[in-house]
Amino acid sequence: MDMRTGVNGRPLPPAGAARPAPGPGIALVDPIPLFREGLSAVVRRTPGLRWLGSTGHLHTAVRLQEQLRPDVLLVDSVLDPQGHLATLLTANDPQLVVISLVREPHRTAKFVRGALAAGVRGLVPRGGEVGEVLQAIVRGYQERMYVDPTLAPLAAGFTPTAEAGSRRALSRREYEVLQLIADGLENQAVANELYVSVETVRTHVKNILRKLRARDRTHAVSLAYQAGLLSSNMK
Repeated sequence: MDMRTGVNGRPLPPAGAARPAPGPGIALVDPIPLFREGLSAVVRRTPGLRWLGSTGHLHTAVRLQEQLRPDVLLVDSVLDPQGHLATLLTANDPQLVVISLVREPHRTAKFVRGALAAGVRGLVPRGGEVGEVLQAIVRGYQERMYVDPTLAPLAAGFTPTAEAGSRRALSRREYEVLQLIADGLENQAVANELYVSVETVRTHVKNILRKLRARDRTHAVSLAYQAGLLSSNMK
């Protein structure tokens, strides 16, 4: 993961701290190195924007958000097809503006409405022009909602209050527990890894099963992979 410690090597501010000025900080989650390098170059030469860093892997996206504290985080739609990552990240940081870089297969009303319900605040075609992506960043940050005109018809009729209420987001700790379960750890091992009690782990597991509507731990992991909440590239 490409991340900085801060200006002149100073440590990054803790979660919840005021973000430094000037201009919004931008980060990216995208599996293609060339795309990450390209967007980095574009943002760095755009006045008023600050490039913070990027990652190509789903499992490091949460850590990137916690360490870099971006104002705007762009995410390739292929890495978050169900919106679970957006839900998790915005639950951790309500001020974060998540912008989905929408690939062609996801240019559907189902995806667009699902992304908005998950907490995504900007949608723009991943293959769009540089100016279109920059407009999504700037307007998404300033207005806290921006849908590219080519995608806007797909969001017609969307009612955020009704649709967002049906989603059950995993907490940051539940997500960590789920990752460790996927790695094959039992409750005691998970407790040791996270420095919590076994009873606390059991509570997290119960919440995970309820939120994912899973029968058991194995089913929960399977559903998480199918939904894109976990990735086979995480190891």
